[in-house]
Amino acid sequence: MSLLNRPATMDAYKELVKSALFDAEELKSSIEYDMEFMEDADGFIAPLENSLRALYASLESGEYEFGTENLPFMNIVETQNNLVLPFKPVLRMINDTHTKGLEAAAED
Repeated sequence: MSLLNRPATMDAYKELVKSALFDAEELKSSIEYDMEFMEDADGFIAPLENSLRALYASLESGEYEFGTENLPFMNIVETQNNLVLPFKPVLRMINDTHTKGLEAAAED
């Protein structure tokens, strides 16, 4: 069971993607600051960041569509450990939302 719930609105989904993009930018900065410690992340950060940027742009433009296939960055997510990619749960939640849709609103 995940500690995160899928977003219930498109705005919340967009904010989740924006948050992951910020995390990717921070990881990129960390790599540039401490290349020796973060060298494992250097090989995947650009494709991950580009994929998140494209996803966010499609959400912003209204062209985004949910799908049944994993998002392209999931190949990266599944091959990295949590120390190198500490925001894996957020990326997994983004993918779960993409493949399963928005969380249904709770009944009162």
